[in-house]
Amino acid sequence: MSAALTEGAAAGAEERELTDGFHLIIDALKLNGVETIYGVPGIPITDFGRMAQAAGIRVISFRHEQNAGNAAAIAGYLTKKPGICLTVSAPGFLNGLTALANATTNCFPMILISGSSEREIVDLQQGDYEEMDQLAIAKPLCKAAFRVLHAADIGIAVARAIRAAVSGRPGGVYLDLPAKLFGQTMDAEKGAASLVKVIDAAPAMIPAPDAIKRALDVLKGAKRPLIIFGKGAAYAQADDDIRALVETSGIPFLQMSMAKGLLPDTHALSAGAARSTVLKDADVVMLIGARLNWLLSHGKGKTWGDAPKKFIQIDIEPKEMDSNVEIVAPVVGDIGSCVSALLQGMGSNWPKAPSDWVGVVSAKKDENIAKMAPRLMNNKSPMDFHGALGALRTIIKERPDAILVNEGANTLDLARGVIDMYQPRKRLDVGTWGVMGIGMGYAIAAAIETGKPVLAVEGDSAFGFSGMEVETICRYNLPVCIVIFNNNGIYRGTDVNPAGGDPATTVFVPGSRYDKMMEAFGGVGVNATNPDELSRAVNAAMDSGKPTLINAVIDPAAGTESGRIGNLNPQSVVKKK
Repeated sequence: MSAALTEGAAAGAEERELTDGFHLIIDALKLNGVETIYGVPGIPITDFGRMAQAAGIRVISFRHEQNAGNAAAIAGYLTKKPGICLTVSAPGFLNGLTALANATTNCFPMILISGSSEREIVDLQQGDYEEMDQLAIAKPLCKAAFRVLHAADIGIAVARAIRAAVSGRPGGVYLDLPAKLFGQTMDAEKGAASLVKVIDAAPAMIPAPDAIKRALDVLKGAKRPLIIFGKGAAYAQADDDIRALVETSGIPFLQMSMAKGLLPDTHALSAGAARSTVLKDADVVMLIGARLNWLLSHGKGKTWGDAPKKFIQIDIEPKEMDSNVEIVAPVVGDIGSCVSALLQGMGSNWPKAPSDWVGVVSAKKDENIAKMAPRLMNNKSPMDFHGALGALRTIIKERPDAILVNEGANTLDLARGVIDMYQPRKRLDVGTWGVMGIGMGYAIAAAIETGKPVLAVEGDSAFGFSGMEVETICRYNLPVCIVIFNNNGIYRGTDVNPAGGDPATTVFVPGSRYDKMMEAFGGVGVNATNPDELSRAVNAAMDSGKPTLINAVIDPAAGTESGRIGNLNPQSVVKKK
């Protein structure tokens, strides 16, 4: 080849437009409708965050990766699109991994994207910066995990991650991006052609007609039927058909905590206030997006009583059937398709649930509500849990569009039963694992994804896991009102170290003023000592939309050990002399 031709070829190559890994990842995300990334900047993804922001993606920077991951997870739950969490390598990845595992357990679509060290150094264990085989660590804890080594594969990798996160039973996906990938270049035209727009990422899974007929036959023979809705039913966004199913059948229903509001808790057929009665006495139980895990005592034992039961279960995952007890009528498919098929099979002449059963449930519900009412109306100072929750219950009734985030021990367990919800996907809490620390991440993402005001009701211990994110809330000026039930400790603040010296392991600094934390970052802080003060402060915060933290002073002796799940806390029977 002549020198002239060689020089001409080189000039042509220089004129070709190039792209790189940074831009290909951003373009792949934008092509698939990603509008927000939650994360913590640092090596090797700092510039990626800047470039994503410049490209029009909203990048929300947190103070800790676990909280960013929780935000991404609940964003996925609220939108049915995978929430994106971006972290640095090694320790940052591990911090995000807790949220990824929790998202997978709760069936929330989420993608954790982490930068990582170089493969050739990691594989030879030569001691690279933050060296770790992140892909191997992530695999057992999520639904799928992928690593991208070549810029030309970025489009396919992002598409696979999205499809894995939302198809079938949703869950968490890990996407590993070694540092060298970001700087790889390729022809821009070829790069654009390599991107993939995911089509029909979560196709409907239609139930078998025989399964629908079997379920309806079992349901028709029930004398004391019950429907239990789990958060999977809320995630499905089949709200109109779910309401029609209840009202066509006339069957009493229970809503697990994050399913509350699918139908108002005040609905005539809601059995929430008669939970013990319906679980013990029902003869046919239809589970819709709910699992017979520890939250439902695995479908057996004294919680469920001695009355023989038949279970119908609707779930997209076939392996869920018979996980704890026999399911006589399994219905496999997506919840929207299954509920629609049940309604079609019922037709217009479906017999209502027996009126004597509905009457028993209604009477028990009214009795329990009447017993509880006086406890919710007290104005004690310092407050007890019921008085404080009674004030918040009224606020949610008056503001049904607000989103309630809730975590803690007593704060969580009592709020589940006290605060009625009126609209779907308005209650967000600790979910299947029951982990603490989801509060601020969930609150931030709920405000960003929905634009609605958020009320985060936190135990003082639970708040400690993510409390520094109050700065994030103030930085982005989000309409979040945090109420901390401050009883000076874990469960209660009155425990004493029998050996003297250090405080008891469950006790915090007495009289702490968490409201001062919010003031430090420019938000509004309020100290409330009785339910009337609490009510005024929350209403003012919700009206203003300003970041607010209310320190709700709770009697240190008011709590109980581990809330309502104290039976899961082993007790020593050995007495030391």
